[in-house]
Amino acid sequence: MTAPPDLSRKICLVAGASRGVGRGIARALGEAGATVVVTARSSETGQRTEGRSEFIEDTAREVDAAGGRGHHYLCDHTSERAVDGLVHWMLRRFGRIDVAVSSVWGGNEGYDGERYPDGAEWGTPFWRRSAEPLSAYFGSGPYPALLLARAVAPAMVSAKAGLLAFVSFDTAGGYLGDIHYDLAKATTNRLAFDCAQELRPYGVTALGLSPGFVRTERALAIGHADRATESPLYAGRALTALAADPDVTAQAGLILHAGDLAARYGFTDADGTTPPPFKIDREDTP
Repeated sequence: MTAPPDLSRKICLVAGASRGVGRGIARALGEAGATVVVTARSSETGQRTEGRSEFIEDTAREVDAAGGRGHHYLCDHTSERAVDGLVHWMLRRFGRIDVAVSSVWGGNEGYDGERYPDGAEWGTPFWRRSAEPLSAYFGSGPYPALLLARAVAPAMVSAKAGLLAFVSFDTAGGYLGDIHYDLAKATTNRLAFDCAQELRPYGVTALGLSPGFVRTERALAIGHADRATESPLYAGRALTALAADPDVTAQAGLILHAGDLAARYGFTDADGTTPPPFKIDREDTP
């Protein structure tokens, strides 16, 4: 692996960073020496999503241990007021936001490896399940991404610089195997494209980042670790490489695979491997 890029002068925000891909992105930014504000709903002194044991304070400490400067901020990313408050706090404290990442995703909450809370299995035909859970998918993925984008955009537009990244899953290859999951990811991808069109004239880059089947804490808990293709750090190093690329504007609006970016920029996963771009099929779970 090549040495991490130098992002020691970058001020970064990673939303949805208590665990999973968000934590991996925060850690990778720490490897590059960045100042990283990590946010989520789960705190060691307060609310815990699904009673889980991963917290934003842990992520901030991992950023420090990796070589960066970690800060934690408790935030409900489904609240416009809360997100605006987070961004205002960051601008008061640091003066700018160079990189903002939305890795907020709650679509899998309550999934036990076989069924969702409504009793449906992954890939159950849409006419055999309720449409009601779709609001939760949109409310915990595309909607928080939009709230973050609209909150950070004014500062980036004013600075005529910035990278806004949405963690999603590429839908260009076809149906992802579950209607709720597919619609949520397709909407997030379109959001990245739309934001890119409006931000491009101001020197700000918006894009989507598509990890593979990530070995997250949830994947471990439900017994799916053996099906995972990569660690959370892989997507993190992909994002870090993009943040350091002076020509990143050329990739505005695209949905970029971590595996493709590894080949382009020369980074590896935590174990030194370079997993290829991941393609989902109907037998895979999210």
